[in-house]
Amino acid sequence: MSKIEKTQLLISSDFYSVQGEGFSTGVPSYFVRLGNCNLTCGMSRLFTNKLMKEKNLENGEIFEGDLQVEGKATWTCDSTSQWLFRGENKDFQYLIDRWKEQGIYEDIKNRLIHIIWTGGEPTIKGHQEAIVNFHKYWKSIDLSVDLTTAYYEIETNGTIYIEDALFKDLDQINCSPKLSNSGMTEKQRIVPVAIERIMEHRNYQFKFVISNENDIEEMFRDFIEPFNIPLQRVCCMPGLDSQDDFHERTQWVLEMAKKYKFVGLTRLHISAWDKTLDV
Repeated sequence: MSKIEKTQLLISSDFYSVQGEGFSTGVPSYFVRLGNCNLTCGMSRLFTNKLMKEKNLENGEIFEGDLQVEGKATWTCDSTSQWLFRGENKDFQYLIDRWKEQGIYEDIKNRLIHIIWTGGEPTIKGHQEAIVNFHKYWKSIDLSVDLTTAYYEIETNGTIYIEDALFKDLDQINCSPKLSNSGMTEKQRIVPVAIERIMEHRNYQFKFVISNENDIEEMFRDFIEPFNIPLQRVCCMPGLDSQDDFHERTQWVLEMAKKYKFVGLTRLHISAWDKTLDV
């Protein structure tokens, strides 16, 4: 995996789109996908190391990892091809130039377009420091930039403690905890100090992908009940990656929302573009 530099951002991809998941669904957003992840959902660490050596996964290809093939997981991370292979250290000016080239710089500053730090896992220590340093750099070259400039969302798996320096800069924390269907162990998936930290923020959500009622029971047993997460802060989406079963799966999630009283949502970008990445 690529080394993270504190004076640069390790970017796998960046693009302007619309948020398709969670409480910000429908909001124009600029996604910054950072490289590296501390989890390997659907895959063992040995398998990801093998992939890195062979580099036999095409960019954007969705595949079944070894844990999924062995029946130890029911899905494989759809962004693996991005964070595992494509990370490249970029100077901070790179993003600012990109926003200006696309004519969205002022809209980002004025919070009409959210900045979404995603991955991989953007709360890895090096990424936390780089995001904070990026904001300092931005303020140094544009005196109109302050703490109220831009709207920062971060998408995290909730297994790494978010330090004060980044925590105070975030407007929204979107936590997607992993269930046992990821193939990750309970110790890997559930880190109480990281989850409790997220709940200290003024604006957070826990976003689960569910496929059946067993997933819902696990969600309550392992996360909602032990951490006393308010149901108003919990949203669930269907486990889908194509338009083929979009309506049936979305309807099912909404019926489950009625039954269990969480917020039922869908994956809007799949309905619109039939894609899970870079849309």
